[in-house]
Amino acid sequence: MLKNRALERVNAREAEVKVQLRKLTPNLNAAAQLKELDQRLKAHTAQIGFPSVGKSTFLSTVTETASACASYEFTTLTCVPGVLEMHGARIQVLDLPGIIEGAASGKGRGRQVIATARTSDLILMMLSAANADVERRKLIKELSEMGIRVNQQPPDVVITPKSRGGIQITSTCQLTHIDEDDIKKIIGHEFKTHNAEVVIRQDITVDQLIDVLVGNRVYMPCLYVVNKIDTLSFEALEHFALEPRTVVTSIKDGINIEYVKEMIWRSLGLVRVYTKPRGEPPCLDAKAAMFFPKGSTVEDVCKGIHKDFVSKFKGAKVWGRSVKFQPQNAGLSHVLADNDVVQILLD
Repeated sequence: MLKNRALERVNAREAEVKVQLRKLTPNLNAAAQLKELDQRLKAHTAQIGFPSVGKSTFLSTVTETASACASYEFTTLTCVPGVLEMHGARIQVLDLPGIIEGAASGKGRGRQVIATARTSDLILMMLSAANADVERRKLIKELSEMGIRVNQQPPDVVITPKSRGGIQITSTCQLTHIDEDDIKKIIGHEFKTHNAEVVIRQDITVDQLIDVLVGNRVYMPCLYVVNKIDTLSFEALEHFALEPRTVVTSIKDGINIEYVKEMIWRSLGLVRVYTKPRGEPPCLDAKAAMFFPKGSTVEDVCKGIHKDFVSKFKGAKVWGRSVKFQPQNAGLSHVLADNDVVQILLD
């Protein structure tokens, strides 16, 4: 009887979610609305591309959402969200309107579209096979002008303002793209910081130094999806297939769709963690997994279960690839790997 009541409550909740989803106004804020509505979403991806490259077809293929598809440009005029199920995780996929060259300066509502992509965990850059290299170069430029750096790491530079002493520069490597005089000129004259300690741990460029000083850059992973490969020769197909962070597909013909989905999962870098109650075997069902960003710790698992678990934490036992012994005692700072099993011990 209790099981039937619980099932009825779950079904009622799912029906309520579906009703609210139908009421969502399709606009560029739909992503935020859907995120608030369904907290089970574990990651958010946004499709960026020029018009008529296959974004809507991809969304309709990998999710249950029907996005308008046609052979003419600008079929999608609003943000259309869908949900992709992967390894038990619900991943949001946004079908954003196609952008045009000059989008970062405001053409074709391009700033709003790119700003929506800025809040996602992964960018899917959809490219037409016939013009993929040119489109990729133009799209990266548009994203860069909006402060989005794709497939890059933040520069290893620390600038600490001081009250006196001028600009002191410490570099742990040889600088080949910029010298100390240029650094002082940029920091002092351009950004009006005349006293600071600068520690540089990599060979940076002028643009990277400016990114650090501006401080509002976003560094995001990007997966390049080359669509319509049925129009390419074998040599051209091999050229794109061997490039890093690139996957080739023909969405309309259903070619390589599963590999695209798998590459989305890998690019997101989600870590699946299973919990083990004391004296019981762990539940390794996909629906029982907890999902965390790469680099998450035992402390993140505690917070994900209950906010009081950190203050009551006594220790943890971990099974999996992150430990040498099976099991192994671990503290709050222990970094977990994918498919780890964790048993939390409380006071």
